[in-house]
Amino acid sequence: MTEKVQKATDFIRARIGEQKRLAIVLGSGLGGLADALQDAITIPYADIPGFPVSGVASHAGALMAGHIEGAPLLLLAGRVHYYEGGDAQAMAVPIQTLKALGVETIILTNAAGSLRKDVPPGSASLITDHINFSGLNPLIGAPGNERFVDLSDAYDPALCARFRAAAKNSEAELHEGVYVWFSGPSFETPAEIRATRVLGGDLVGMSTVPEVILARHAGLRVGAVSLITNYAAGMEAEELSHAMTMKVAATGADNIMKLFKAIISDLNANPL
Repeated sequence: MTEKVQKATDFIRARIGEQKRLAIVLGSGLGGLADALQDAITIPYADIPGFPVSGVASHAGALMAGHIEGAPLLLLAGRVHYYEGGDAQAMAVPIQTLKALGVETIILTNAAGSLRKDVPPGSASLITDHINFSGLNPLIGAPGNERFVDLSDAYDPALCARFRAAAKNSEAELHEGVYVWFSGPSFETPAEIRATRVLGGDLVGMSTVPEVILARHAGLRVGAVSLITNYAAGMEAEELSHAMTMKVAATGADNIMKLFKAIISDLNANPL
C-alpha cells in the first residue's frame, strides 16, 4: 500500500463507521443514486489526501457512505477522466483505497453512446466486455508481475448474471453489450463509429475502462452499466454535446434507479 493510499484510507475510515463491501462509481447523469442514499456521510474529494478532483460539471466530486434499500455501501459521486489531464492512472488512489477499506465489489456506471438502434437513448446496458480503442493503460509503469492482469472475465460473470436477474425481478429494462473506450474529450467521428461496429462494439464512451483495469489489478470484483444518452456519431442528425448527455440521462433515471435498488438489495441479502 502506498503512502497516499494509506493516508486516504485512514482519513476515510475515521469518518464512515461500519465497513462497506460494495462501492458504486457514479457517471454523468447518475447522481440520482446519491439522492437515494440514507444516513449519508459526504466527504469531498478535495478533503481526502491523494484523491483527484474532477473538472466535469456533472460530477459532484465526493465520496459518500450510507445505505440504500438497507444495504451499506460507498458511492463515488464522480470520477476523473483521462481527458482531463492526460493521466490514465487518475483513479488509481481512489480504487486502491476502496480495496484497503474492505470493498470487495465495485460497480461502475457511465453515460454512453449506442451503436445499436434497438438500444435507444434513455435505456440502460450491462457491459459484458470492452475494447480499449485508446491504447492507453493505467498499469503502464506499475512494478511487479501483478501488472499482467488477466481480463478474460473483467466483468464478473456471476455479477452480470445477478444484474440480469435483478432487471427481470424489478421489471427494469436492461440491454447488454461491448463498451469501447475512446480517450475523449471530443466525440467520435462517424468513420470511427463505423470501425467500432466492425470490431464488435455496441457502446462508446470516455471512461470506465481504466477503472476496470485498476479494479481487477486490485483484486476487486467488477460490474458496469451504461446509461445510454445518445446514438453514436453519424447515426442521427442531432449534434452531440455534453448538454445533450445530461438532458437525456434524466429520461432514463427511473429505469436505472429500479435496476440499482434491486441489485443493491440482492447483493446485500446474498453476497457473492
